[in-house]
Amino acid sequence: MNRIFLSPPHMTECDRNALLAAFDSNWIAPVGPDLERFEAAVASVAGVDHAVALSSGSAGLHLALQLIGVGPGDEVIVPSLTFAATANAVTYLGATPTFVDSEAASWNLDPDLLAEGLAEAAAAGALPAAVVTVDLYGQCADYDRILAACAEYDVPVIEDAAEALGATYRGRPAGSFGQAGVFSFNGNKILTTSGGGMLVAPDESLVQRARHLATQAREPEPHYEHHEIGYNYRLSNLLAALGHAQVSQLAERIARRREIEHIYRSRLGAIDGIGFMPHPDTGTPNHWLTVITVDEQRFGLTPHELIAKLAAADIEARPAWKPMHLQPIFAELPMRGGAVAETVFATGVCLPSGSAMTDADQSRVIEAIEYR
Repeated sequence: MNRIFLSPPHMTECDRNALLAAFDSNWIAPVGPDLERFEAAVASVAGVDHAVALSSGSAGLHLALQLIGVGPGDEVIVPSLTFAATANAVTYLGATPTFVDSEAASWNLDPDLLAEGLAEAAAAGALPAAVVTVDLYGQCADYDRILAACAEYDVPVIEDAAEALGATYRGRPAGSFGQAGVFSFNGNKILTTSGGGMLVAPDESLVQRARHLATQAREPEPHYEHHEIGYNYRLSNLLAALGHAQVSQLAERIARRREIEHIYRSRLGAIDGIGFMPHPDTGTPNHWLTVITVDEQRFGLTPHELIAKLAAADIEARPAWKPMHLQPIFAELPMRGGAVAETVFATGVCLPSGSAMTDADQSRVIEAIEYR
């Protein structure tokens, strides 16, 4: 039997042809026509005017935070339930992440706890330098309430939309909230450039600054002139060609992952002890990963036992994100709440959700869960 992966790259003939065309044109270096086309295409999907393609989503978060003025000694509010890159980027600048729990309705940043924390910080004269939101597993956070809370105290917002390309919140696309949005095109994302990311923003000057810093902050001189520290963060034209080809297939990738989740819900939803990540009616997720919850007492297996059982059948599944406040590196940092994030981690299992997964492979996954 073939191994069923969680979310493998979905490559098509269209992608292959685009990659070979860029190769044959010899546009291999970090700049070229495909880079500009890819940036324009992603900016359009995100509903913003400007974008810069980068080597990773982490690079995008780092630059976005730097460009809004985050620096040494600052505090930045981050949801605890996320991948480590969200919090790591804060530390790159000498700042400290402070963590906030999720809301049960979406598993994203809890707007009420955020507002409570901001009010207390304002009263103490110690507002955070920024808030980073996360659109978890391809589902947008509750931006009406989050942005209102931040606007009250004039705290800037950066949107970590790494997992959420193509998702929406009240009709607005993921990536269009806050001062900047950041996407990831890592190998397991809904679109991939093998590794890569994108910073998008409505402010042209912010994106131009990001582009400058991402190319080692080289000044426009015939020799190599540098007035500030820069980074080697640009995506190559070759990988951008692959990304640009995939953008045209985004709608069908989302549709297929939606179908996969629908099948999981229809076939597993009746099993006692199995639940699913909630989807509020405030938006449309891109269904990057289907995440179930497992009640050990009712289902008869712990989440880890289920993951091990699937692994024995050559099926990859993973726990939900381990909250940042439970990570050893961040364990001593402030945390507001925690029960929701801890429950999701304790019960959550990510199931194979790749858009190239066949019906037969999905049935294999479902049957391995059913027959316990």
